[in-house]
Amino acid sequence: MAFTLPKLPYAEDALAPHISSKTMQFHHGKHHAGYVKKLNELVEGTAYEGMTLETIIQQSHRKESDKAIFNNAAQAWNHTFFWHSMSPTGGGRPQDEAADLLKDLGGAETFREEFLKRAVGQFGSGWCWLVLDHGKPKIVATGNAMTPIAEGQVPLLTCDVWEHAYYLDYQNRRESFVAAFLDHLVNWNLVAAQLKKAA
Repeated sequence: MAFTLPKLPYAEDALAPHISSKTMQFHHGKHHAGYVKKLNELVEGTAYEGMTLETIIQQSHRKESDKAIFNNAAQAWNHTFFWHSMSPTGGGRPQDEAADLLKDLGGAETFREEFLKRAVGQFGSGWCWLVLDHGKPKIVATGNAMTPIAEGQVPLLTCDVWEHAYYLDYQNRRESFVAAFLDHLVNWNLVAAQLKKAA
């Protein structure tokens, strides 16, 4: 069965003014859709056909001959997780399980500073993540399509720092985009739900 572009978990303009509906139209409707379409073309008639995105990512990772399949599968997965990493009522300081988790990273303010630093410091295209690595919380940045699930880490949250994620709204001001993500959009309920799944 072919992969389909998942619907956004909120209206296209729900994240405005921090992310405009025009950015969402291009980012979700063109970029994300493009990865899904290309992945379907690449896996048709191969051993990957019929596998889940996660299985394709794990089995194509590190195989040079399947690099295009990995890139498109990982980008399809990463984008879906990114949409859920945001909420129109998100941002600010987390509560309950997510707040407890951040204590291991020095608290909410230290987490914000470190996440912002890693996201802005990621050279070129990529992602910034909050993950569980062998049960411990960690902030990691990955280049291009790389995703923590390929390395056995548990993603809790991600911010897309490819230019197409923010250029229409912020031009080259990646730091302003990531700050808006952290202060106004982060879906801490996703973090709590991912923690419960991991447990």
